[in-house]
Amino acid sequence: MEDLKRKIDKLKSAKNAVILAHNYQIEEVQLIADYLGDSLELSKIASKTGNKMIVFAGVKFMAETAKILSPQKIVLLPRLDAGCPMADMITVDELKELKQEHKNAKVVTYVNSSVDIKAESDVCCTSANAVSVVKNIDADEVIFIPDRNLGTYVGKMVPEKKIILFEGYCYVHDRIKKEEIEEMRNFYPEAEFLVHPEARMEVINLADKVFSTSGMLKYAKKSDKKQFVIITEQGLIERLKRENPEKEFYPAVKPKICSNMKRTALIDIFNSLEKNQYEINIEESILQRAYNALNKMLRYI
Repeated sequence: MEDLKRKIDKLKSAKNAVILAHNYQIEEVQLIADYLGDSLELSKIASKTGNKMIVFAGVKFMAETAKILSPQKIVLLPRLDAGCPMADMITVDELKELKQEHKNAKVVTYVNSSVDIKAESDVCCTSANAVSVVKNIDADEVIFIPDRNLGTYVGKMVPEKKIILFEGYCYVHDRIKKEEIEEMRNFYPEAEFLVHPEARMEVINLADKVFSTSGMLKYAKKSDKKQFVIITEQGLIERLKRENPEKEFYPAVKPKICSNMKRTALIDIFNSLEKNQYEINIEESILQRAYNALNKMLRYI
């Protein structure tokens, strides 16, 4: 393990590379990363670094987002099979059909989506700024894709607008049940419950606070509370424990795992650096349109 880490450090230096890891990655990958965060946070970091190469330990749409924001850089995805099922749930044809049915609506697309879908959108959003984007966009009707749960939460927070949903969802967050939250309340009555807005509304309604992963990290650090139930993917809980050793963090009963996020191992980081695999390439016209949707989003952050 230590030998592999040394080899990765040597290759990283030789190739002027930076390693980015999402909060949901396995711990050994989190620890080898130069930067750790959520998808957009990392892509913004990538665009500002002087490194010529970006190794993105996450899933495909994240590496695509980094390439969109840093088209001049080499962006590598260590595991080609690390995809996002929710991002794959909607096709360009389905989005075009929605746009045809709702001609007066603007399309707000969650950043957890493919580059082709971003290119067909008016503006992107993150879980942290989805409410702000929908509230401020110049439209009374909004097609919100692909996550029905995040879209439902946004609709609750922005009742003055008509939200048209697509039936996509994150399989990790969608399987969290309200009974689990109720059970954890009995176990830890003093704990603060933090939920990601990709969860179902019945779960969100039982939590104390709604945050993106970055929001949870910031809040837990400054909070006076000593116990937290973290209603999102297990990888974030591991980071929270490392960074706040004096506090306690628990999942909603059983840990919730994204198998796609857990596919990347140290050997994949090494192979990616050594062989320049797997490079993300995006056709220029699609990249530019996707960039426009992402760039519009940044004014709401």
